[in-house]
Amino acid sequence: MQPFSTLRGAAAPLALDNVDTDLIIRIERLTSLQRAELGPWAFEALRYRADGSEDPAFVLNQPCWRDAPILVAGRNFGCGSSREGAVWALLARGIRCVMAESFGDIFHANCFQNGVLPIRLDASDLAVVHAACAPGAQWTVDLQAQAIAAPGGAVLNFEVDPLRRAALLEGLDDIGRTLKLQGAIDAWQAADKVARPWVWPAAAAAIAQP
Repeated sequence: MQPFSTLRGAAAPLALDNVDTDLIIRIERLTSLQRAELGPWAFEALRYRADGSEDPAFVLNQPCWRDAPILVAGRNFGCGSSREGAVWALLARGIRCVMAESFGDIFHANCFQNGVLPIRLDASDLAVVHAACAPGAQWTVDLQAQAIAAPGGAVLNFEVDPLRRAALLEGLDDIGRTLKLQGAIDAWQAADKVARPWVWPAAAAAIAQP
């Protein structure tokens, strides 16, 4: 997983509430495409017209926000089914940070497992961010400082769970965090094989040998 420290770039405003995971990526795309191939299909229903052409009114189709690494949403972003592919699609689209008033719980957790930073802002701060999402405006998101630097110089602070923040800074998902304790795990297993050999199949088989 790619570590997240400081992110700079445009912030695309998507002022919609209750954007669910099916809107972010349709389930049939997940059955036929690899993770890295999902980017063109993120927000498919909003991005494309019925004839397959891009809708120029959709924010991520506009030149100033087409490559934006930050998405500014509304309330309850990522609600709906527990579809990790929704985070994969955003990441494949180049989005590393999503700001919203609230998130679907499972989507929020999946972001941290895949190197995407979800930032919860209260309604007043989110309104300030939306108002400042102008073409050409550059933002800085600093996870170490837990701060957002707006284009005009204003700074908004945010909070992330300390363990999740540390893991994201290091680029570690839950498995990676566990593997950091490999030495302690190996030592415990070795001691437990001596203390309780019957619960370890290989150790128990060795004892059973005549």
